[in-house]
Amino acid sequence: MNGPSVSYSPGLEGVIAGKTAISTVGKKGKGLNYRGYSIYDLAEQAAFEEVAHLLIHGRLPTTGELDAYRARLKGLRGLPEGLKRVLEQLPAAAHPMDVLRTACSALGTMEPEGEGRDQYAIADRLVASFPSMLLYWHHFHAGGKAIDTETDEDSLAGHFLFLLHGSKPAELHRRMLDASLILYAEHEFNASTFSARVTASTLPDFYAAVTSAIGTLRGPLHGGANEEAMKLITRFRSPEEAERGLLDMLARKEKIMGFGHRVYKEADPRSRVIKEWSRRLGEAAGDMTLFAVSERIEEVMLREKRLYPNLDFYSASAYHLAGIPTSMFTPVFVFARIAGWSAHIIEQRADNRIFRPVAEYVGPEPMAFVPIGERG
Repeated sequence: MNGPSVSYSPGLEGVIAGKTAISTVGKKGKGLNYRGYSIYDLAEQAAFEEVAHLLIHGRLPTTGELDAYRARLKGLRGLPEGLKRVLEQLPAAAHPMDVLRTACSALGTMEPEGEGRDQYAIADRLVASFPSMLLYWHHFHAGGKAIDTETDEDSLAGHFLFLLHGSKPAELHRRMLDASLILYAEHEFNASTFSARVTASTLPDFYAAVTSAIGTLRGPLHGGANEEAMKLITRFRSPEEAERGLLDMLARKEKIMGFGHRVYKEADPRSRVIKEWSRRLGEAAGDMTLFAVSERIEEVMLREKRLYPNLDFYSASAYHLAGIPTSMFTPVFVFARIAGWSAHIIEQRADNRIFRPVAEYVGPEPMAFVPIGERG
């Protein structure tokens, strides 16, 4: 039977693979928004918990609803003893993304989806507990300490920074991270979200779809780009050195991470927001070196390649200035994007059809089978 007549699009670029009411990305006249709200308004005026509620539960909460939602998330930060034992057994040298992938899957066996634990409850549980999973593992192996993963911090950003550093975070750092979580929370059919929807379309449990998404985000061409951007920036001690080094890299045709975007042909609209936070944190620290180097790299890439920075590029220096280890940059992406992934899993389930695209065959033409004794 012949398949449908379709043209091949590498990486599915430009292919409409589904419908969504969750966000718009690169749509002329609409910009980047979450359920109709501009990313700029949300990043400037909302808290991440408001945005998580908007994405997962479908609307912005009232003041009373936000207070109740924050209280609910605070109550979901603790980890079951069995999960702590799993985290203790994972190697100290494991990548934090692999830790989150394993922890998510393990939690699914301990708190399975079913009666009394629906998809909304699981989404909220994962939003609340991913930082706890990562930092319990981190402190157990880095310092031999089994930490208490519950804090009095009202925000996820504050909770993560408190667990990481063991003290109340600077408000500027907390606010930066809160804005960053909003910027990373959702981005339509990106690779990890599409992976979650493909998995969800086969009707497994909620955790299976999230685990697929984490595995997809692990790659350096997706979430891992912010780690690679940090490695690049810290290679240079001055803007002048950065320009010389970057020109050498371009001459060798090396890939520069943190630039360009499959959807945005001009600037990533999120980049200007996180760039300003990077500048503010540099000024507060009294050291503008990272920011100046980053800006010079941006100038060279625009001049030489007509490429603009994406969200990952200035996130790297902003996170570094807040004391976040480079290996945790992509996990912070998970802390944010679980809100978007959850919204898409819920949306996929509401109007489901299993994904089954076709492939363009490029193999040999039909051949006669030759018995083994007659082969040369």
